[in-house]
Amino acid sequence: MVTRLSNFFLRTLREDPAGAEVASHRLLIRAGYIRPQAAGIFAWLPLGLRVKAKIETVIREEMAAAGAQEVHFPALMPREAYEATGRWDEYGDLLFRLQDRKGGDYLLAPTHEEAFTMLVKDLYSSYKDLPLTIFQIQDKYRDEARPRAGLLRGREFTMKDAYSFDSSDAGLDASYQAQRDAYERIFQRLGLEYAIVQADAGAMGGSRSEEFLHPTPVGEDTFVRSAGGYAANVEAFTTAVPDAIPFDADAAPVIFDSPNTPTIDTLVAHCNANLDGEFTAADTLKNVVLALTHLDGTRELVVVGIPGDREVDEKRAEVAFAPAEVETATADDFEKNPLLVKGYIGPWSPTGAILGEESATGIRYLVDPRVSEGTSWITGANMDQKHAHSVVAGRDFAADGIVEIANVREGDPAPDGSGPVELARGMEIGHVFQLGRKYAEALGLKVLDENGKLVTVTMGSYGIGVTRILAIIAELNNDDKGLIWPASVAPFDVQVVAAGRDQVAFDVAADISAQLESAGLDVLYDDRPKVSPGVKFGDAELVGVPKIVIVGRGAADGQVELWDRSTGERDAISVADAIARLAQR
Repeated sequence: MVTRLSNFFLRTLREDPAGAEVASHRLLIRAGYIRPQAAGIFAWLPLGLRVKAKIETVIREEMAAAGAQEVHFPALMPREAYEATGRWDEYGDLLFRLQDRKGGDYLLAPTHEEAFTMLVKDLYSSYKDLPLTIFQIQDKYRDEARPRAGLLRGREFTMKDAYSFDSSDAGLDASYQAQRDAYERIFQRLGLEYAIVQADAGAMGGSRSEEFLHPTPVGEDTFVRSAGGYAANVEAFTTAVPDAIPFDADAAPVIFDSPNTPTIDTLVAHCNANLDGEFTAADTLKNVVLALTHLDGTRELVVVGIPGDREVDEKRAEVAFAPAEVETATADDFEKNPLLVKGYIGPWSPTGAILGEESATGIRYLVDPRVSEGTSWITGANMDQKHAHSVVAGRDFAADGIVEIANVREGDPAPDGSGPVELARGMEIGHVFQLGRKYAEALGLKVLDENGKLVTVTMGSYGIGVTRILAIIAELNNDDKGLIWPASVAPFDVQVVAAGRDQVAFDVAADISAQLESAGLDVLYDDRPKVSPGVKFGDAELVGVPKIVIVGRGAADGQVELWDRSTGERDAISVADAIARLAQR
């Protein structure tokens, strides 16, 4: 049935909504696809649901082609299963928690690994039942601290999550590859550029983890890639560790006065003015004090030594210390730890620790991989207004561990030896994990193998952000007038606009709409009788249906305009030619 705009639930806006910073956010609201209900929460209107349904259709078709079957879980889930896997606490403030009238604890699910695992445990008991891959398209909920950019990062979002179940690691590898291949087909059909990068599994857990990132300047993720094919997001990037350097002939550490040098810049300037040699920030060892809040609420300080020409990357630090929360140490933390001399902290002190004993500050000491054995540093002497030079790693101090929290830079060597990396921005559109046996072990999912012995099932998890994809497509396909949807996901195939004031224009437009609908096209007909042509054209540009038929003054002579929004071309042709051209698609 032809959809008539005169009774279609749509109101467009002429002004950009307050607080909308990116094009997709502005245009999806202005064009009547979504309406904000609260920060990061949106109502879906008929136009938006049409586009969303087309994206979901592509996903469902490719999931079916990969052998996955669809199920559907409630968004409201009980606490117990998430507590068994540890994620009731690990997710922290991201979870929406609530209680029912009897005091039972529930959550609005951020993901459904536990639900899928328990379902399979309830129904399957033999290796003969496997492999199995099931999926759902469901709304998810995360209490984002700063929901922003409309659908690109909200507190409620639609996601496709699939889970594979296998009785062997080889089976998991096959299931993982089938889903990975399906993702490539999905994004290709949707016309989305993507990069597959190594990723951190985060609260999901598991071993192998890859993200599908859409390269875009508005992306919230930074990833690296080399000309030789290496790709990873910055959280998963691993530093190439330098070879150990012999230090037998190195001079002993020397403490020197360094008044008013609490920063790397002031320290380097002082060294170049007062010590022999030419020094840069890379010759210094910056010692950063971080405070970790663990799941049980305990607070721990750690000191991390990184090269002075590097900064701490907050995302890398969050991943490195997960599930603990990470923040910079406060003034109160320093006051409670008098061995921490702010601005002059170091891993070595002549009156402090001996190699292999407690660190010079009495606090757990970690280092960047570049602080390798034999490297020599200028660093704090743990005395006010004093630093030390010729402090050698492995001789004068030892670390309690290695940690990757320093920022990644253009030109850093890829860890696989494939050359220097470049940095790019991207938006996550899909993520595939090899979960392994984490959830199956926690929830007791076992099956009998061919020898009649119980074995723990191994799992994979595969997610696609449906509403985020919709927003990215909108972000990519617009101009200064409005949206321009690609045909594969457009809410309608064609829009017919009755632009004349005479009844003949409306009669011809109605007839064209009916013929196009009979030809199998989904038609939006702007039949509003008392709306000016200018307003109708403005709405058509804003809504973004890719093909538009304008029925105006030439209607009586069988002439119309065919308007292609993607190219801007407008051709005057006959009604018959317009119908024939559109019907070919």
